[in-house]
Amino acid sequence: MTSTWITTPITADLLRGALDVEHTARGVLPHRLPAWARAQNTDGQLAMAEAQPAGVRLAIRTRATAVELDTLPTRWTYTGLPSRPDGVYDLLVDGHLTHQASVTGGDTVTIDMTSGKTQRRSGPPGTVRFTGLPDRVKDLEIWLPHNETTELVALRTDAPVAPVPTGGRRVWLHHGSSISQGSNATSPTATWPEVAASLGGVDLVNLGFGGSALLDPFTARTMRDAPAELISVKIGINLVNTDVMRLRAFGPAVHGFLDTIRDGHPHTPLLVVSPIYCPIHEDTPGPGSFDLAALATGQMRFRATGDPAERASGKLTLRLIREELARITAQRAAGDPNLHHLDGLDLYGAADFAELPLPDQLHPDTATHRRIAERFAKRVFSADGPFAGPSS
Repeated sequence: MTSTWITTPITADLLRGALDVEHTARGVLPHRLPAWARAQNTDGQLAMAEAQPAGVRLAIRTRATAVELDTLPTRWTYTGLPSRPDGVYDLLVDGHLTHQASVTGGDTVTIDMTSGKTQRRSGPPGTVRFTGLPDRVKDLEIWLPHNETTELVALRTDAPVAPVPTGGRRVWLHHGSSISQGSNATSPTATWPEVAASLGGVDLVNLGFGGSALLDPFTARTMRDAPAELISVKIGINLVNTDVMRLRAFGPAVHGFLDTIRDGHPHTPLLVVSPIYCPIHEDTPGPGSFDLAALATGQMRFRATGDPAERASGKLTLRLIREELARITAQRAAGDPNLHHLDGLDLYGAADFAELPLPDQLHPDTATHRRIAERFAKRVFSADGPFAGPSS
């Protein structure tokens, strides 16, 4: 252990990808929704998801060769299932992934999916440590785990640090479901939005909220107010698997969500992305549910519980949502040349499912995240794509 540690307060200017920083009794907690939006939310699922720092990273400029970060994670486990692996911290040196590590300890919340009861167990903070870094001035990014709440307790280095200057790259603001948050990806820089951002040379602000891409007005207002040069919204899967609305409400809700974003970003390139292929909900409405038979064998799997006949009464399916999003964006694009549409089947379709199936019937694995990202980057960041850069 070095005897020349410098402790630097963790402040908002050292963080990228967070829209708010809450000061707790133990440190600071990055949030992906601002405090006023969190005050309007009463759903525990969204509260959990937005406090998981998908896309959030510490960004410092330093010549330090050693870095320590004390954190207090909160992990969620499920009765009857193996514990999830500890969250991964990715270290990028001048944009290149060089180290990965995890933190032990922290708090654990155990959820009984059959009864809905939860139990919380408190634990101590842990330390993630990176050593042997190049002895030169460099930009370091420590990407926080995308799937566990992470309170930042202390940052120590063996040389002074400064914030990485902002403004060098365009900011891409993206909203979506757990797939956008990164479910089943093995590390925070392996989620499809971050891989796509890296390929596109942009800075990501990830508003992917597991189970919670539900066209909430406070999310639209958050996006309205957030600085961004590029914006995308991926709509569909959570509307089906939560069964929160019917076709009559869907169209006006999409229009209202886009209207609100346009109130703050009237000319920003805005991309609407429809759902990727998911067989359980292509033609079967929600709600979605855990597959209890699979759960009994220690496997996490999802299933659709709706009746396809209910489509006649306006229940939503992925196929219907794709049709409606194509219609709505075509209608709006007639007066909004910066509005674009991307069919999610172009990112992951039936042929992809045959080759790279969704392990739990809902979420892609790391290889599939990369495939989605590469296709997104090719279609969206290319010279003729909606997010083409000045030099494309």
